Amino acid sequence: MSTDTGAMNVPEYPLRLEIEYPEQLNRWLVLIKWLLALPQWLIVGALSYVEQAIYVIAFFAVLFTTRYPRSLFDFVVNIRRWTLNVYAYGGLFMRDEYPPFSWEAGQYPLTFEIEYPEQLNRWLPLVKWLLAIPHYIVLFFLFIAAFVVWVISFFAILFTARFPRGLFDFQVGVLRWSTRVLYYVFFLRDEYPPFSLK
Repeated sequence: MSTDTGAMNVPEYPLRLEIEYPEQLNRWLVLIKWLLALPQWLIVGALSYVEQAIYVIAFFAVLFTTRYPRSLFDFVVNIRRWTLNVYAYGGLFMRDEYPPFSWEAGQYPLTFEIEYPEQLNRWLPLVKWLLAIPHYIVLFFLFIAAFVVWVISFFAILFTARFPRGLFDFQVGVLRWSTRVLYYVFFLRDEYPPFSLK
């Protein structure tokens, strides 16, 4: 529950995404992280095709049984965890540790968890994409801002060896928001995502 003074007590969304803030980063590594991460990008790129196939299977599973098969759910969450590890290293320059060739939790300074839903609404998968349109609009502008932040952070790391904390938190927030919307639309959760970076 939220404990901020003056804030409404609202339940936390059943998806958690956190990236540990680094006090200092290697200023020269930022120039080649994308290249060093190339093998990882190839693997998570291939896994994304598997993930898309799982979404099709899960759509019909939810439609006919109101359940997302647990093994497929875990597989999708693991693929996303690995992908986020690679993003944090090679895409967003948030960490210097090379990501493991693994999707196991606790192997990287990034936390990604989704609570498994025991039952889902069988009809929501038909309209979730439509219900998420307001999020798409907001995320469009957030992605533009995130790109600007990415450019600024690149030069900040290059010249100061630090990722400005406010910019870091913003990037994590955009990643968190977009991931919530992605997994709402692709039926891992039925709760409507909050319009929030937190």
